[in-house]
Amino acid sequence: MTKANWNYPTAIKFGPGRITELPEALKAAGITRPLLVTDAGLVNLPVTQKTIQILKDAGIPVGVFADVKPNPVSANVEAGIKVLREGGHDGVIAFGGGSGLDVGKVIAFMAGQTRPMWDFEDIGDWWTRADPKGIFPIVAVPTTAGTGSEVGRAGVITDETTHTKKVIFHPLMMPKVVIADPELTVGMPRFITVGTGMDALAHCLEAYCAPGYHPLADGIAVEGIRLVFENLPKVYADPNDVDARGHMMSAAAMGATAFQKGLGAIHALSHPVGALYDTHHGMTNAVFMPYVLAVNQAAIEARIARLAAYLGLAPSFEAFQHAVLALRLRLDVPHTLAEFKVDGTRRELIGDMAIVDPTAVGNPLELTKARALEIFDRAMEGRV
Repeated sequence: MTKANWNYPTAIKFGPGRITELPEALKAAGITRPLLVTDAGLVNLPVTQKTIQILKDAGIPVGVFADVKPNPVSANVEAGIKVLREGGHDGVIAFGGGSGLDVGKVIAFMAGQTRPMWDFEDIGDWWTRADPKGIFPIVAVPTTAGTGSEVGRAGVITDETTHTKKVIFHPLMMPKVVIADPELTVGMPRFITVGTGMDALAHCLEAYCAPGYHPLADGIAVEGIRLVFENLPKVYADPNDVDARGHMMSAAAMGATAFQKGLGAIHALSHPVGALYDTHHGMTNAVFMPYVLAVNQAAIEARIARLAAYLGLAPSFEAFQHAVLALRLRLDVPHTLAEFKVDGTRRELIGDMAIVDPTAVGNPLELTKARALEIFDRAMEGRV
């Protein structure tokens, strides 16, 4: 696979083997004493230990913080801030999948703030409350191909007191440099490969379907969708296919770049289900996807027909919906929420949480509680 340097939406060093350039990336970001933030499941794996050794060999003192849950909570961030401050670190390496990347970014953001984290939730202009001088630089190293958090200006953290996922946002949370090395994703378990890949697809698809005029985001999203459809099955069949993994890593970054246009009901429902049942975010998105498409059909039919044509399918909504269902089946994605041990006891609460989720406003049709519950019921029953 060809290596490349991109400067959109930030500086990205893309290609196999680029992790060896992490010391230079830290220097470019102005970081001399980094704190590497990752999750508990990743910290002891060879991919992480090799990265730490690269830094040690370069004479760079590095601390490690890995008290991060798969669905990270505020306590993870608070613990990380304490480690960062006590260790005298001057920047963060956000390393891993969505959880490690998000927590790492929020730790760097909160490093020099005096207000509580929830004061910077992505509501209105709350981000302007932050002291920009208190935001530490970030270098992001994704080890999954899904969330695209490496090219984002926000982190998703669960508020344990309300069991809701909240978005912490600031423009300066964008990493200074990204190392996008597809070789780092080779050892991912198949479930994580599929879940993160379907998350990338959900980001691209919802961005494309979101209302509003943003042809730049639409173009990025459409190509990202093509990359997922062509390459996620290849990675599923052969986990060592580095070329396909590289294309998936690109699709992940493209999804996060495109969804500044908006997301929608897939995420609005996935967030409360994940917060309440601790399900994998990307795989939950994959379950909801065809049911959200079905409910939104009247508003997106012509747009989806154009997308289908681009993918080489018959130019119709039905052809694309069939392709989504076939992809899920091929990748062993659960067809219903019930297969995730999600039950109907919190149905009303999930409906209430979905309609106030920040992503709900991007749905092509207004996400009323009745519409959210219709989607939830379809996903429980498997009724497309």
